[in-house]
Amino acid sequence: MQFADVVAKRRMVRAFESRPIPSAVLDRVLDLARRVPAAGNTQGLDLVVLEGEQTQRYWDASLPVERRAAFPWPKLLDAPVLIIPVSWPAAYVERYGEEDKARTGLGESEDSWSVPYWYVDTAFAAMVAMLAAVDEGLGALFFGQFEHEAAVKNALGIPADRRPVGTIALGYAADEQRPSASSKRPRRPYEEVVHRGGW
Repeated sequence: MQFADVVAKRRMVRAFESRPIPSAVLDRVLDLARRVPAAGNTQGLDLVVLEGEQTQRYWDASLPVERRAAFPWPKLLDAPVLIIPVSWPAAYVERYGEEDKARTGLGESEDSWSVPYWYVDTAFAAMVAMLAAVDEGLGALFFGQFEHEAAVKNALGIPADRRPVGTIALGYAADEQRPSASSKRPRRPYEEVVHRGGW
């Protein structure tokens, strides 16, 4: 698929078939997701991958059984793979404390960073994973963990000093999709978004 087609076809998929993703396909998606830019080549990214029955640990931590009957996207739980992109803030502080980066002052603490690049770089990985999924004929959905982050980290053994940036559900899209209210919002026009030569 041409890159422009991959980007244009990317949609947030909220209903999945339960059929598994072949290992070779999943490995290609994951390999591309780890090949993203990283500030200072820090590489403070980890990908927690749950397949098949392993996904239940995630759902049990983030969507208790008693809430599932009212959940508006029940076929989201059929996604055969969940990927949790995890950032490692301390790795960035440590890297920017090294001799070639120390002059920046970013090696002092996380608070030194006006833009926390551990989130930027991890978000790059999430986007590449979703685009790679489209290229492989899969559907994907990125969603936040919000108030469930601590429970998800605990359930999956994610170290306390790491920060998940969200979750990617991955699989074959079901034929019928129930769009979210947000998906009905019009896209801002090109001329309104692009500011050539300044604002």
